[in-house]
Amino acid sequence: MDGFFWGNSVSSMQTEGGWNEDGKSLSVYDVVEATADRSDWHFANDNYHHYEEDLDLLKELGMNMYRIQISWSRCVKDGCGEWNEPGFAYYDRLFNAMLERGIKPMACLYHFDMPLYLSKQYNGFLGKETTAYFIRFAEECIDRFSDRVKYWITFNEQNLYHQRLVFRIGGYDHGEKTTAEMYQMFHNVMYAHCAICSYVHETTDAKIGGMLAYTPVYPATCAPQDVLAAVRRDEYLNIALLDAFARGEYSRDMMHYIEKEGIDMKATAEEMAVIRSHKEDYIAFSYYSSSTISAENIPSDTVPNDLMLYGKKDNPYLEATEWGWQIDPAGFRIALHAIYHRCHLPVFPIENGIGVRETWDGIHMIEDDYRIAYHREHIKAMLAAMEIDGVEVLGYLGWGLIDILSSQGDMNKRYGVVYVNRDNHDLKDMKRVKKKSFAWLQKAIASNGKDLD
Repeated sequence: MDGFFWGNSVSSMQTEGGWNEDGKSLSVYDVVEATADRSDWHFANDNYHHYEEDLDLLKELGMNMYRIQISWSRCVKDGCGEWNEPGFAYYDRLFNAMLERGIKPMACLYHFDMPLYLSKQYNGFLGKETTAYFIRFAEECIDRFSDRVKYWITFNEQNLYHQRLVFRIGGYDHGEKTTAEMYQMFHNVMYAHCAICSYVHETTDAKIGGMLAYTPVYPATCAPQDVLAAVRRDEYLNIALLDAFARGEYSRDMMHYIEKEGIDMKATAEEMAVIRSHKEDYIAFSYYSSSTISAENIPSDTVPNDLMLYGKKDNPYLEATEWGWQIDPAGFRIALHAIYHRCHLPVFPIENGIGVRETWDGIHMIEDDYRIAYHREHIKAMLAAMEIDGVEVLGYLGWGLIDILSSQGDMNKRYGVVYVNRDNHDLKDMKRVKKKSFAWLQKAIASNGKDLD
């Protein structure tokens, strides 16, 4: 495992804070108000001011990679205007500080935080204008940072744009949320991704890959209808994307469906040519849990992308977190195997972890044995995929290993091996406190995954 990457992943809005500092424009997250069960997004874990301390903790863990996101609204006025130099300067400092500590940067270019102006003006990625502005932003980031950032992804969990969730994460502001609009946004995002891949390869020596959220779905029973539902779900939420990444074309199943249904993705010949000609260096993915599907309650006319809305079932053989995410290390091995042997590209799991409700009493160490067990079993599954199944894996990045806001803005759902002393409505002192899992992960990394006890 020479050259293997051990690290941490975060997004900008869940980590940075500094929401109105140094010329940052508003994103769609900056105007979301706090509720009884979640924070606003204004301060996060204040990495904007604490990044040196946080990087010291990552170095102490022995990590050699940190995946962050470059905030579009921090760097470009309203996402489409002048460059905001103080925003770019923050990432200059951050990347340089990583390299000074022997930590290689990985940069993500979009993690759901659409500039508010583009959401209102063009309905986010439904608009071709937004797509063009995003490519412009991405190319500027690549020009400025590719001398130091050698690993890139464009969109976080890009297959989420092939689900109804696209209307929340793609900057969609107004409309009827139709199936055709979902496919249009999915295509615009794929085109942007492929155009950026080509730009990276034409202008730099850096590497870039697509990313998806991979959740294996098992049939609830061996009934053929359940098996077929699982196969079709995989086709539309994984394979349609993986085929475009690795082969430059959408899956035949998907194309047949939209032709039969008369769905117009508004795809131009030029855009399809960009998709066909682009190349990927690896496939990145997040993995947290598996799921199970039953065909019993799925209407016959259901859009294939929506099968899980009707068919999701709990797996009786697996335990679940407080949030109902079923813990399945074997599913991680299945994901690694499925992606690698379909795409024939190196795979890179860049998000993995367990969210748990935790509090700190101000004195005693948080004894998070459940987190140690989760990461131990998932790393073992990854090693089995590498050693037994022949999967080429580039690294293992945990998610939010210094506590950050959850994707719903809930500071109570914690993934970290480091506790950040704040809650949803009281920022307290933001102190960083090592949990029991910190020392375990430090030992696991130092042994390159050999010492997992």
